[in-house]
Amino acid sequence: MDQELVTMIGEIIEGKGHRLYGLSAINQREHALQAAWLAEQAGCEAALITSCLLHDIGHMVHDLGEDPAKDGIDDKHEELGQVWLSRWFGPEVTEPVRLHVAAKRYLCAAEPDYFAKLSKDSVRSLALQGGPMSVAELAEYRANPYAEAATKLRRFDEAAKVKDLATPPVAHFLPYVAACEKPRA
Repeated sequence: MDQELVTMIGEIIEGKGHRLYGLSAINQREHALQAAWLAEQAGCEAALITSCLLHDIGHMVHDLGEDPAKDGIDDKHEELGQVWLSRWFGPEVTEPVRLHVAAKRYLCAAEPDYFAKLSKDSVRSLALQGGPMSVAELAEYRANPYAEAATKLRRFDEAAKVKDLATPPVAHFLPYVAACEKPRA
């Protein structure tokens, strides 16, 4: 286990997680903790719990400000997060992170009632991210070996926006992070 990695991730979530999460009444840290806690409560494996905790790390490692979507900018946080995380984690963690925006687009196309469940900030960002998937995109998404994990992450993501919800602290989830770190060469 790389204690430096675990410490760094904890510091990023604690240090930069104070930024508001889009239009919601919670911040990035609360959102990350809620998503990870929901995955843990559902009995998910360490990799998906870690993906849930870190799925929006791209928002915390870019320098585009707190809410670039309000300025009409897609910050591509899912891609930034995947690239940043791939230094330490394998695809079982990084691919659900990369695909969680695609999962929103997928669910909006595949489930007629999903769009109505989106928060205001998710609706706003959906437009910037390409809207619901086309038929061809649906087939391509479904063929991805990480689509199921990304779709689960997306469901936790959308549910993880509850003001004042008590969750375990960041330290509670760091053993999952440590368990998922890829071996060093």
